Amino acid sequence: MFGRECCCWDNVSDYNHVEIEPQSFTLPSPIPQWPQGKGFAKGKICLGEIEAVQITKFKKIWSCSPLFGKSESVSFYKPDEIPQGFSIVGHYCQPDGEKNITGYVLAVKDLSADQKLKKSLQDSTSKLPSLAKPMNYTLVYNANALYKEVGYIWLPNAPVGYKAMGFVATAEPNEPNLDEVRCIRADLTENCEACEVVFSSNSLFHKSQFQVWKTRPCKRGISCRGVSVGTFFCSTSFTKGDDLTVACLKNLDSSLQAMPNLEQVHALIKHYGPTVYFHPDEIYLPSSVPWFFKNGALLFKDGKDNGITIDSKGSNLPAGGRNDGKYWLDLPSKDVENRRTVKCGKIETAELYVHVKPAEGGTFTDIAMWIFCPFNGPATLKVGLLDLALNRVGEHVGDWEHYTLRISNFSGELWSVYFSEHSGGEWVDARDLEFIEGNKSIVYASRNGHASFPHPGCYLQGNTKLGIGVRNDCAKSKYYVDSSSKYQIIAAEYLGEGTVVEPPWLQYMREWGPTIEYKSGYEVDEIIKHLPSFFRFSVEILVELFPTELYGEAGPTGPKEKNNWFGDERW
Repeated sequence: MFGRECCCWDNVSDYNHVEIEPQSFTLPSPIPQWPQGKGFAKGKICLGEIEAVQITKFKKIWSCSPLFGKSESVSFYKPDEIPQGFSIVGHYCQPDGEKNITGYVLAVKDLSADQKLKKSLQDSTSKLPSLAKPMNYTLVYNANALYKEVGYIWLPNAPVGYKAMGFVATAEPNEPNLDEVRCIRADLTENCEACEVVFSSNSLFHKSQFQVWKTRPCKRGISCRGVSVGTFFCSTSFTKGDDLTVACLKNLDSSLQAMPNLEQVHALIKHYGPTVYFHPDEIYLPSSVPWFFKNGALLFKDGKDNGITIDSKGSNLPAGGRNDGKYWLDLPSKDVENRRTVKCGKIETAELYVHVKPAEGGTFTDIAMWIFCPFNGPATLKVGLLDLALNRVGEHVGDWEHYTLRISNFSGELWSVYFSEHSGGEWVDARDLEFIEGNKSIVYASRNGHASFPHPGCYLQGNTKLGIGVRNDCAKSKYYVDSSSKYQIIAAEYLGEGTVVEPPWLQYMREWGPTIEYKSGYEVDEIIKHLPSFFRFSVEILVELFPTELYGEAGPTGPKEKNNWFGDERW
């Protein structure tokens, strides 16, 4: 199988490239043989004039471990076991506290050297080779006596018409060999940006300031072609927003041949589909969209007092356009008992609605899995040790939540899962997931709000330092949905028109519930009156400590109107 290889090291006294036996991180179960089709999970991906492979084995170069201060240490690694004919574009870095290597670095090959492909590449806008050696290197940083180990970071100086893709680490002061890495012709690259901070020296001495970041393409989404190479960016004077001295790759193969076909997508979902657990005290459970429509959901139009019934497929919903506020859905309004029934959902009918899309220029596949709940319950506030249940604040009709599986198109391996958490979310590496069966992980939906989390417990949304915010309580229960079997693929644009027929309700771009405006001051003021004196804030101050969405709920829109439908996740 293809697995991410992970390394661990003892104390290293020899700072040269020491051969160290890596430990492998593998998923709980072997990856199956995927159905055949094009270039998915073949180990190599064609990006046009360049072919890339994903390297997950490394040799340690040196650790950046400050002798003073609170900075955590990081280590720099050289990619190892490079296939013949391929070249690396930079080195790798990650914090020392990690048990396993969590990332990768791409190695590349110039396809124009292949005589069979020369004809298909003859229309290239440049006669320059795709890859070139650097002219020399610039020393960017060296760890001195303030660090436990001595090491050096170098930036390759690319020839005219080329760009560097990553930095090089050495344990010796000598400039690296010109054969160490390759630079990429500029038209085969895209701009990248610094995202997550990997290391910050936090030194009191200005000359010793040093930071390391992960990078990602500046433009990300279905139609974007930027490809992360997995290297790092570092600087002693970088300000967020500055242009980076390194770039990422660009996938110029418009066919996206490494993306899975429909049969392979079904196999991926059946193998990796998580089980979604709802809290044991959950009242407002999910349902299928057709069940919601069949049981009395109504479509309202601005200026009309009465709503109209919706057919089970949503065929009579206004389609397309934008959310102009002229239409919204609501629960049944006349039959009180039926209204209560619909609010509570019908978990037996629930299924995950799947959107499959390319990520990282088609080197990864994102499988976004959406779940629908007819109603979102009220919030519970946490103020220190006190839990305060609200009556209405946080309620709204029509709740759409999702999580996303990111799968490597090099190997077919589950790489990470994105957990959508109200106004944001987080990517969690596969090694940090909780697995229930084989390679199927668990997603915990929070009580009443249905936000997704990787582990059980209470997640606070608000001011965690003061211990004030909204509770998101997660736990296993008898209420769950197995997305590996209960799912429907509703969109996969890259497969071409007609391959996946989108349901009519997906084209409804307006609100799935009426807009609600809460008199938050009243309810919060009532809470404050009953708080101990040391927790008594003014209403204004307390309101600022809680998420803003609690104080006014516009009717939520459906999946296709969200900015992460065509774009990347919010992280």
